[in-house]
Amino acid sequence: MLKQRIITAVILAPAAISAIFFLPMNYFASLLLAIIAIGGWEWARFMGITDTFQRIAYACLPCALVALLWYTLPITQTWLTPSQLADEIISLLYLSVVWWSVAAILMFSYPKSNAFWAINKFVIALFGCLTLVPTWLAFMLLRTNHYAMDEFQGAQLLMYLFMLVWSADIGAYFVGKSIGKHKLMANVSPGKTIEGFLGGVVCAAILTVAVGISLDWSNEYFVKALLVTVLITTISVLGDLTESMFKRQAGVKDSGSILPGHGGVLDRIDSLTATAPIFALCYVLLA
Repeated sequence: MLKQRIITAVILAPAAISAIFFLPMNYFASLLLAIIAIGGWEWARFMGITDTFQRIAYACLPCALVALLWYTLPITQTWLTPSQLADEIISLLYLSVVWWSVAAILMFSYPKSNAFWAINKFVIALFGCLTLVPTWLAFMLLRTNHYAMDEFQGAQLLMYLFMLVWSADIGAYFVGKSIGKHKLMANVSPGKTIEGFLGGVVCAAILTVAVGISLDWSNEYFVKALLVTVLITTISVLGDLTESMFKRQAGVKDSGSILPGHGGVLDRIDSLTATAPIFALCYVLLA
């Protein structure tokens, strides 16, 4: 299993980096839309849907919402200035914050909270759209930042988010495996520990310090970046645990099997679905 995970990661990481930096904007948006479609297909399992046609139908729902968003609010026109977004986009990002706040409440109160949503397919379907659609939006917002002046500025910003999440995952894995003893959320994900979580935060903070030194950040910017790092790494765990909660309730180990050794697409992007909208909002508010 570990060998499969490593092989898949070695293939996926360069592919993701290449897409972020070199795909033309419309192709990048289309690739993200395809990922959202797969995510929708996998999310249908959390609703207890096994019929192929019904799963496809649900996968089309977040895709249709993304397409509507793409049409009504063209992504290349959402930045009024390099650090200011259209009000409609800001509202959508805040809506995502509300959803992840609700998700945190549901996760911390699980399994008591499952009486509210577990048997209601409509509610779980809504949760899926609130997870997937803002992810596409946030990725595109980050990627298009400063695009007219520097086509790689947004790519670097998006890559920094990926590196934060990856470093937190790596730190959490190795620290948790080596010294993890105290369960973080045993009812949701028994394998995660408080020590692992703190190890992930420290690892991501080290990354931020290294980036800040290389870019010669000011002291004020350092403080902001470190605060955002702690916030984002904490939220990344929330995204991971929230998907674990839905999987546990649905009685499935992985969201899918498309990625050998890793499971499904949702298993790989669960942290990013939570962090991307919050990171984009932090960038707008603090940049």
